[in-house]
Amino acid sequence: MNEENQISYYSVIPATVRYDKNLKASEKLLYGEITSLTNKKGFCYAKNKYFANLYECTPHTVSRWISHLEKLGYIKIELIRDKRNEIKERRIYIRDNPYVQKNTYPYVLKSTYPMYKKVQENNININKDDLFFYTVNCSEKIEIEFYEILNKLEFLYTKSILSYMQTDKIEMLKDIIYVLYDIYNGDFSYILSMVNRNVLISLYTISKEHTPEDLLNYYKRTIINKYTNNSS
Repeated sequence: MNEENQISYYSVIPATVRYDKNLKASEKLLYGEITSLTNKKGFCYAKNKYFANLYECTPHTVSRWISHLEKLGYIKIELIRDKRNEIKERRIYIRDNPYVQKNTYPYVLKSTYPMYKKVQENNININKDDLFFYTVNCSEKIEIEFYEILNKLEFLYTKSILSYMQTDKIEMLKDIIYVLYDIYNGDFSYILSMVNRNVLISLYTISKEHTPEDLLNYYKRTIINKYTNNSS
């Protein structure tokens, strides 16, 4: 066993994973293996080849299993890049975990929300204007994955384009980006793979019409309700 992949004696497969009919048995086993590898540092950085050797399959097959687990919201993938923007490490974090890991990824797990709520608030304690400044200037203080989300939604603007935008439109953009970043760091980060630009703008307009005391929080809840089919 390679030292970088030293495992604990136990793996954890919660009921949400065990009884999810969308998952193959092999994907459930892989999830359990990932939990055992996260014990030391709070994340797993084993490569697909390691899992492929373990389960006697191809790295491509492992890649599909991992992608499916991420799509369903059970794991979180973080790609660590070097100065040339090349991937040097992949980190896998457990998102649906009934126990607290030693180094929990900086967003709140559902089962530990009351305990870690303050931690989450500290981790996303970036005011709206600073966050907008960071995104416009492509600051390294913001995760590359979040830039990819903004780019997909066409919410990344250059300074030259912003110079032609009306003030109210820029304020809307600031609010949307801030709320998306809040969601990105929270329990419902998985819905960002489903959100649509036009819907986000429409929900923002509707939220403003309700003139809530806390527009950003109201808008955030509206987005979550929309993509999780919750009632208001």
